[in-house]
Amino acid sequence: MAFNEATHSTGQYHKVKCRSSQQQQLPPICLRSLSTPARPPATHPHAIMEVEQPLAAKTTAVDRGAGSLNPEASRLFRVYKTVSALLSKRGYMVSREMREMTPASFTQKFGEYPSREGLTILVEKADDENNQLFVFFPEDEKVGVKPIKILTDRMKDENVSNAILVLRGDITPFAKQAVLEMSDSFRIEHFKEAELLVDITEHTLVPEHQVLSQNEKQELLKRYRLRETQLPRIQPNDPVARYYGMRRGQVVKIIRPSETAGRYVTYRICM
Repeated sequence: MAFNEATHSTGQYHKVKCRSSQQQQLPPICLRSLSTPARPPATHPHAIMEVEQPLAAKTTAVDRGAGSLNPEASRLFRVYKTVSALLSKRGYMVSREMREMTPASFTQKFGEYPSREGLTILVEKADDENNQLFVFFPEDEKVGVKPIKILTDRMKDENVSNAILVLRGDITPFAKQAVLEMSDSFRIEHFKEAELLVDITEHTLVPEHQVLSQNEKQELLKRYRLRETQLPRIQPNDPVARYYGMRRGQVVKIIRPSETAGRYVTYRICM
């Protein structure tokens, strides 16, 4: 089930909203499947239309020059670039050096054979300097409880409650359980390196996603007189939800290109 908005593109690119004069007698909002969105009825008398320029085509984020590095350094460079983009899209302050890093500058900074420990990142939210996040690159092929304890001790010492683990291989069941038991104090996410070799949000088949703030979520529900249960769902383990670090209850706005309407907007709630 999906809640959607249709947006329409014309020769004029000024943002406007059109509503029926019979606004007090609006029919129930139509909920359609998100997985196979239907072409939005732009001529429907109650449709909400925004006149905007159509979306531009997406391009890959990985620097093709990574091929000039040795295989291990090339792999870490690609992962590091994806992590930098992920942090930026989550609203963290990422330095220009990280955003524009090339294979040459990566080698200059981390060496020809980089140490994973040396890749550790600490960033803070652009709108909240107290909201900090560590990115750790453990050396262990399979991360157990002991490395988790060492990392959480460092987080505690530096008063940081959020972290991402970038794993060479996997994390043991006992370590996963330890992470769950510490969830009241620390939020620790984990990705395999293989999942970060390519930035999935830059793929041409993945539409644009925007995670709404709490105020934007409440405004959406109020505007369309909806309850949270009426919004379609996105699972916390969905690849894009994991990429953006979505928490239960958060709403994401999904913007798809449309042949007839320029942009087709839908919403999902993480449950």
